[in-house]
Amino acid sequence: MRGLALRGLDVGHRRVPVLSDIHLHAEPGELTVLLGPNGTGKSTLLRTVAGLLPPLRGAAALHGTDLTALRPEQRARRVAVVLTERVDAALLTARELVALGRHPHTGARGTLRPRDHTAVDDALHAVRACPLAHRRVARLSDGERQRILIARALAQDPELLLLDEPTAFLDAPSRVAVTGLLRRLAHERGMVVVASTHDVELALRVADRAWLLDRDGGVRSGPPAELVVDGAVGRAFDSDELHFDAAAGTFVMS
Repeated sequence: MRGLALRGLDVGHRRVPVLSDIHLHAEPGELTVLLGPNGTGKSTLLRTVAGLLPPLRGAAALHGTDLTALRPEQRARRVAVVLTERVDAALLTARELVALGRHPHTGARGTLRPRDHTAVDDALHAVRACPLAHRRVARLSDGERQRILIARALAQDPELLLLDEPTAFLDAPSRVAVTGLLRRLAHERGMVVVASTHDVELALRVADRAWLLDRDGGVRSGPPAELVVDGAVGRAFDSDELHFDAAAGTFVMS
């Protein structure tokens, strides 16, 4: 099967499941967003697929290959990850930071060959950050830095791009720009792109598919419009203070 397939996956910490018996699929060439209230297991699920946490049961397969069976260096050539944590790379230029993404392909010495330089240039071009290449990372705005971190992931030449809250530190225009960038990269490069986000309204407007977690451990998957119309988004997020207005596609005060 093409794409990312989660088959009977249990995820959690210290053998205590957070989510159980997950069956989900993400297609190549689509932006899939992972949505759910705080504490429902979004980061745990994403980090398990990335190989940063061991699965408690089941498998995550990419184009038919079980990711959990791959050695770390093999996984790094196929899967790239952008996490929420800020990267301390203040002394590097943006291009030098992007070039770190070539490490899975350069061997122990880390020497960049012509094809590696080409991959770095291509990644910068893909996120429209070529003018930033020679600026120090410390002098970049949050939105610019996030583009560079995505470029570093693209430099790995991955088949699967996983992002944990990629718009967490950004202002509204930058959130729109980065979310639109992820959709464009998925469509143009044919990658599987899965991003967790708390920016529910924007994600529902831009994404091709949503994985929706609720407070009871339930998981739904489908086109965003379908999950809105059938009330799944409201059931996942509604509280005493807020409810999701399906007709308007926004949260309103209860």
